[in-house]
Amino acid sequence: MAAVLAVTTIFVVAFFFIATERVDKVKTVLIAAGLMAVLGLIPGEQVFFSPHAGIDWNVIFLLLGMMIIVGVVKQTGLFDYLAIWSAKRSRGNPYRLMVMLMLITAVASPFLDNVTIIMLVAPVTLVVCRRLGISAQPFLIAEVLAANIGGAATLIGDPPNIIIASRAGLSFNDFLVHMAPIVVLVFALFVLFTRVLFRSALRTDPDSVEAVLALRERRAIRDPRLLVRSLIVLAAVVAGFCLHSVVHVAPSVIALVGAGVMVLVSGLDIGDILHEVEWPTLVFFMGLFVMVAGLVHTGVIAAVGAAASTWVGDDYFLAATALVFGSALLGAFVDNIPYTATMAPVVEGIVADAPDPETARSLWWAFALGADFGGNGTAVAASANVVALGIAARAGQRISFWQFTKYGAVVTVFSCVIAWFYVGVRYF
Repeated sequence: MAAVLAVTTIFVVAFFFIATERVDKVKTVLIAAGLMAVLGLIPGEQVFFSPHAGIDWNVIFLLLGMMIIVGVVKQTGLFDYLAIWSAKRSRGNPYRLMVMLMLITAVASPFLDNVTIIMLVAPVTLVVCRRLGISAQPFLIAEVLAANIGGAATLIGDPPNIIIASRAGLSFNDFLVHMAPIVVLVFALFVLFTRVLFRSALRTDPDSVEAVLALRERRAIRDPRLLVRSLIVLAAVVAGFCLHSVVHVAPSVIALVGAGVMVLVSGLDIGDILHEVEWPTLVFFMGLFVMVAGLVHTGVIAAVGAAASTWVGDDYFLAATALVFGSALLGAFVDNIPYTATMAPVVEGIVADAPDPETARSLWWAFALGADFGGNGTAVAASANVVALGIAARAGQRISFWQFTKYGAVVTVFSCVIAWFYVGVRYF
């Protein structure tokens, strides 16, 4: 009991400092993780090796590899080219530009995963907003929200889906049939909702728009030969991501191999490339994973899951309701990847008592929808959120915890209510 009280207190206090930003978030998670280690609240050496109760190195190395790849591509001028192209196609209209960027993000994230697409789209967003003389913050937030919604559509689009598919024995086609329809509906409504949600930010400077429309995007390409090489490597990495379940190679390995090849073909100085890596973001993730490991190791999350299981009893619609909203709520505070990994066995226990396979699967879909859409709940609820905030801060467009969360929480409630109706109508 003392261990549970100690780990919960440390986690809550740390989350308070992350949310209020009174102390740098990287310092906060490192201090909290260190305290848990000193007090014996984490599983010793296993915290470095267990993906369920420790640091998830697949996430860390996927991010590292993609940061290196993006760093090289950035040197070619491709992001400037795409920024000018986007501004011209939208005619400088902020809402049209936001929809265009969200659409690209949402369509690509089911096949690349939401973290990867954010790392590719965010630099373009920063450049186009700078060119148009507008704040990039609302655009980046909208893209992250779109990525987390769109990524829910497929098995490989969001890490929680991979965990759930492995535990439940679900296929890629299962996700397309059961998840894609609700994702398309939620995203379509979200696009309409953004006009209201971000209405105060959808203004632009006419002079800046005219200046951008007069630019020739081809002149933005600084190194055509490097661009060709980079796009070939990037295309191979994307193909690897799409086929990773077929070739049985982890996305993190694909990203690291791609990063190595990118460094070799670029001929750039390795110091300049590594300078583009978001090291504070990687360290923050490691500290956060250790903090969550403390909650797992002391049984806090399992106890919450067991209590929920007892509460719902044999009412499976109530169980589905608890999985949608409960997963969104809890996943918003502990990152939906470790949350899903921890709660999957609990859900499996509930599913085992279901009266028929259809009811059993409906609970898995409710769990997936809650975990995926809950990734928009707070600034630390999903990997894509943390990555986007890190990129924004590095570019001088800092997004605070509450600035993101005030939009993310609204979208989470909005999407989970629709998902709940969908589960109820389709499966019960």
